[in-house]
Amino acid sequence: MEMNKNSRRNWSETLTPRAVIFEEPGKLCVDTVTLDDPAPEEVTVDIHWSGISTGTERLLWTGDMPAFPGMGYPLIPGYESVGTVVEAGRDSDRKAGETVFVPGAKCYGPIRGLFGGSASRLVVDGSRIIPVDKSLGNRASLIALAATAHHALMDQAGQPALPDLIVGHGIVGRLLARLTLALGGKAPVVWEANQARRDGAAGYQVTNAEADETKSYNRIIDVSGDSDCLNTLIQRMAPRGEILLAGFYSAPLGFNFPPAFMREAKIRIAAEWTQKDLAATNLLINEGQLSLDGLITHSRAADDADAAYRTAFGDPSCLKMVLNWSNAA
Repeated sequence: MEMNKNSRRNWSETLTPRAVIFEEPGKLCVDTVTLDDPAPEEVTVDIHWSGISTGTERLLWTGDMPAFPGMGYPLIPGYESVGTVVEAGRDSDRKAGETVFVPGAKCYGPIRGLFGGSASRLVVDGSRIIPVDKSLGNRASLIALAATAHHALMDQAGQPALPDLIVGHGIVGRLLARLTLALGGKAPVVWEANQARRDGAAGYQVTNAEADETKSYNRIIDVSGDSDCLNTLIQRMAPRGEILLAGFYSAPLGFNFPPAFMREAKIRIAAEWTQKDLAATNLLINEGQLSLDGLITHSRAADDADAAYRTAFGDPSCLKMVLNWSNAA
């Protein structure tokens, strides 16, 4: 699926960038792509690592992603990339040599960037990237997920609203628990149905719903992705408590009204992070208050992307898969 090389701009003729391309649901390749010519406010970044999302990218992979503007195939996924700025536009406010986190890009001509970060090289607006500590290495790819967790911990006024129960001990659940402690909260209880994912806790307890008899949780954050979660969680909440849905749910959610009515339950949804969340999370990391250690369990060369995606989506022991782009350019 090689792009038309004659359409490349002179500046990129010798760069031969490569990217993960979802040609259709369940089928991908790693192939050469053509980059758009960078504008003055944009930068060119050589990507070192990109994470695989088991939420959003899984839906793109399976074809279950709900329709939204720009959706379609072929597409380049990825919004968890880390690399080095190799060319900075005069209006980009960035400089060559910076190590940066890149939350995706749309720079591939006719190929959709959803979200466009899984490539060996890309072009992106300088305002969208954020400098990171080079010593983080591939762990810097986790900043988007950490910012997502940070966003879920803020109320609508932008103030911390910390949970006493977190449902799900995947990577976002672990980041929620770590951030709760970093922001000065009490250690939350974490529920995890999968026995294999109950390890790795640091300063908090991991159990399951059956072993926990508490029925007075004031703030519950669900990141399980389980569309049938609400009735169980409503039964466990305190009067006027809140359930925050911070996972991604591909099936409709519903609940029985009388128990929710009796508790005057509040149900809220957390969307994706903002630039403010990204900056706040990066500051916590730089100050040593938030650790990203022990969260990446698997890494594969970008050219092995097909196997990497299947492992990320199918192996319960895979908490986080990261692609290494060092030899893909």
